[in-house]
Parts: sequence; structure tokens; C-alpha cells
Amino acid sequence: MKIHFSNQGMLRNFENFLESADLSKPSELHISTNPKWINVHPAILVMTAALARKAGRLNSTIDTPPKSGAYLDRMGLYSYLKTPSPFSITHKDESGRFIPISVISTPQEQSAFISDMIPLLHLPEEKSRVIKYVIGELVRNVIEHSLSSDGAVVAAQYYKKSNRISIGICDSGIGIWKSMQEYWHPATDIDAIKLALTPGISGTTRQEGGTDDNAGAGLFFIKSIAKISRSYFLIYSGKGEYKLTKHDRRTKTPRLYADPTRDPHREINTAPDFQGTLVAIDISLDNNEAFDALLEMISLVYDNAIRERKRAKYREPRFI
Repeated sequence: MKIHFSNQGMLRNFENFLESADLSKPSELHISTNPKWINVHPAILVMTAALARKAGRLNSTIDTPPKSGAYLDRMGLYSYLKTPSPFSITHKDESGRFIPISVISTPQEQSAFISDMIPLLHLPEEKSRVIKYVIGELVRNVIEHSLSSDGAVVAAQYYKKSNRISIGICDSGIGIWKSMQEYWHPATDIDAIKLALTPGISGTTRQEGGTDDNAGAGLFFIKSIAKISRSYFLIYSGKGEYKLTKHDRRTKTPRLYADPTRDPHREINTAPDFQGTLVAIDISLDNNEAFDALLEMISLVYDNAIRERKRAKYREPRFI
């Protein structure tokens, strides 16, 4: 496998990252870097770490990066690589600034990650509860339903200048298409992703609204947070990639839709075949007032979507 760290490694340019990636030969990984400077989103970091864990540390290497590559050291990427770090840096307290690459495989590790994330939000507790809940549910679902023996790889970064938090969550499990196949039979990876983004659709049951333990709304919730804050959201699995693009700022309050195809987005089904799932989000913290009403808005759209699908199901003709 080959991955390239460029100087434009943000979510808005994620397609460029995919175009330069070669995920064949999963038993080895090599990372090349821009010779002048690099800019790497936490999503790219966690995906790289997940691939390195799959290939094995002794089979994972990186070119010597520029000075800005010290960020890779501080985020802990070199601990997954055979190549020793060329940097000698003082590790300052990361609280409130970033969460380095971490592996979550137990509820205790999940709770620790959520606790570490709270200071990154730079919000009062009552305003951060929705984000904490959604991220926690998302990580829990990855651990329980990806069937990955390696758990979930996570990382987060707070950018003070833009007042933004970026989060990446990745696993090297069965992928969304396989997890949806038993009950929903999606034709392609992107079809499976759009099913997973639809509230009330769960890979654990054909029942509308999911189950008591899994309502099929985690991805819908996190996409809604990105849309409300007019930020990017991305999910990549198999050959499919769905990216929520920024909403028109002339609209005072963006509308939430149960159907992910109604949101401004880009989708492809020709990406390098990734055996796992990557979820990434940027959350702008400037519109803090929107978070107060977010949970109520999400719940309303979610409940209405389930109710409408049930009505449509009962309206279908039945033949004896």
C-alpha cells in the first residue's frame, strides 16, 4: 500500500488524497510526503494508523518528512511505523488541544476518549452533551458492529485560529456493505453508505427504527451536527465515499433531511477499495447557539422519518 501526505490534507480535499492512494498489497505500507510541508487531517492519520496496524509495524515505513512532520510524531504515528522518528520534541500537555492517535477496544477506553474530548470542544457542558453522545455512540457502534479484532483508531485536533475541532474514527473491519448485506442487500458500497446514513436503518435488523440497543441513527446524528455547524463530514468504506459539503451560509438554519441524497454532498463509488470504515467530521464551534436546539431537531427528523417509512410500508399492496 502507498499513501501520500500532501500540504492539502483536509476533508475538503479528501478526494485528492484518495487519488494518490494505492491500497493494494495490504501486507506492506509506505508513506511519502510533500518535501516542503504537510497538512494532515486526523482522519488521514487514523486511516494510516489502521492500515499500518494491518500491515504490521515492521512492514510500515515513511519517507523523511519536512519540519512540519513533527506533528506526526506528536500525534503518535511513528509508534505504528518501523521508521524511527527524526524529530526530538518536547511533549507538552495535549489537554484542550488534541487527542493523539489512540486505539479503543473496550468501553473503558471509549469513556476515556470521550472524557479527553470534552476540553477540545471549548463549550459549556450543557452545550457539548450532544456531541459527546453522538461521538460515543459512533465509537461504540464501530467496536460492536465492525467485527474488527483491532478495535477503533481515533484522533482529534482543535484548531484555535478557526475555532474548529476535527475528529477521525477508523476501523479495519468488515466494512459497511457487508454489515448491511444480511438485512438490506445494498448493490454497491455507496448504496450501503447511504443506507447507513438514513435514520432508522441498522445493519443489525430489518426492523424499522432499529432495536433498543441500536436505533440506526449514529451516523445521521453526526452528519446533522456537521450540517448545523456548516462543516464537512465524510464516510469512506469499500469503494464508496460520501462527503457532506458546506451548506449555504445565506440560510439562517440549515434543514435536516432523513434522506442523505438531499443534502449538499459529493459521492463516488470508484475509490481505492478500503477494507474497513472511516468516519470524519469537522465541527465549527462559532455557531454555538445552534447546538442548543440541535438534539431536538435531530430527534424530530428522526421520529418523523421512522413514522413516514412505516406508513409507506403499510400502504404497499399485499398479494395473497
